[in-house]
Amino acid sequence: MEVAVVTGLSGAGRSTAAKCLEDLGWFVVDNLPPELISTMVELGAQSRGAITKVAVVMDVRSRAFTDDLSSVIKGLDTRGYKPRVLFLEATDAVLIRRFDQVRRGHPMQGDGRLVDGIAAERGLLEPLRAEADLLLDTSSLSVHDLRAKIEDAFGSEASAQTRVTVLSFGYKYGLPMDSDLVMDVRFLPNPFWIPELRDNSGLDTEVRNYVLGQEGAEDFLDRYHDLLRLIGAGYKREGKRYLTLAIGCTGGKHRSVAISEELANRLSKEDGTAVKVVHRDLGRE
Repeated sequence: MEVAVVTGLSGAGRSTAAKCLEDLGWFVVDNLPPELISTMVELGAQSRGAITKVAVVMDVRSRAFTDDLSSVIKGLDTRGYKPRVLFLEATDAVLIRRFDQVRRGHPMQGDGRLVDGIAAERGLLEPLRAEADLLLDTSSLSVHDLRAKIEDAFGSEASAQTRVTVLSFGYKYGLPMDSDLVMDVRFLPNPFWIPELRDNSGLDTEVRNYVLGQEGAEDFLDRYHDLLRLIGAGYKREGKRYLTLAIGCTGGKHRSVAISEELANRLSKEDGTAVKVVHRDLGRE
């Protein structure tokens, strides 16, 4: 069981960190009272592998925050869970700008000024900051930069992979609504008009060889693969980990299936990419 505690200054990026950890496969609980953290971890440990990574996001809404949380962390450490503490902070100027942008008050501001709330929170959190395993100043970090740092610190090799679904479909059955990119391969001759190929599909060797042997098929695959490398690199920088590529022909039986299989084969050889193929309309006719 891996345990992480995410804390830090209000406005420093705790919500972004929580979403990133969820994407990395962590079970994330926000603003759990400190006295319930140990119970949550124990329940996760008893889940028979269903929960292996628990992250608790804590802030000063719990007024007994620092003393309770420090004792809980020490208790978990004694029992062998070795929690990692991520502390997020930013400069006063950046925090003030962020609060102004969302037009919200600081949780410790009370009847005072925003700067008073920030100063009070800094003082309250100082003991935890001193004990943090990872301290991140988000003042100059974009959302994507912060995600990248959290992925480096808390992600596994598998969770950092880009998961690509290559989806074949037939235009006569409609466009797939969940696709990120759609490519039309109806520019290739249709095996449907070859009597000995009509009843077979793009999964059969004869159809595959026919489709991939057509003029322009290999050039298309080479250039589309190069384009996907460029797009994939950009998606990774933006923190996008799931991509659905739709490949369409008339009925979703021959050309789109053969091209999808070949494209998936090429993509599966890329480092950091997990690929699966779905043939939406195969067998529908």
